[in-house]
Amino acid sequence: MYAIVRCGGRQEKASVDDVLTIDKLAGEVGSSVTLPAVLLVDDGKVISDPAEVGGYQVTAEILGAASGPKISMIHYKNKTGYRRRLGHRQKYTQVRITGIAAATAGTGKARAAASRKKS
Repeated sequence: MYAIVRCGGRQEKASVDDVLTIDKLAGEVGSSVTLPAVLLVDDGKVISDPAEVGGYQVTAEILGAASGPKISMIHYKNKTGYRRRLGHRQKYTQVRITGIAAATAGTGKARAAASRKKS
């Protein structure tokens, strides 16, 4: 079983016990987090309907922080003495996928109907 989730503008394929490096998340090491935006689930058959996929949750455990490669930039303008050195290093979080399961509140269609009823 696997799921495609959107994290930080990228799509990641997540299976149970996979370790993913995603954009920095707020949270302590060892805490559990639910990844947002499940796009596709394969549980014997592929489910990509947003109403059905909305009923699935992908949970993960935070393993720690990580950093991307150092990116160096140099700005230079000819004949003016303008020179600038800049650097950037992206912060990431490593997570281990602990579960992919249907939400306990029912499918996406049932939750949408229930929320409309409450309103």
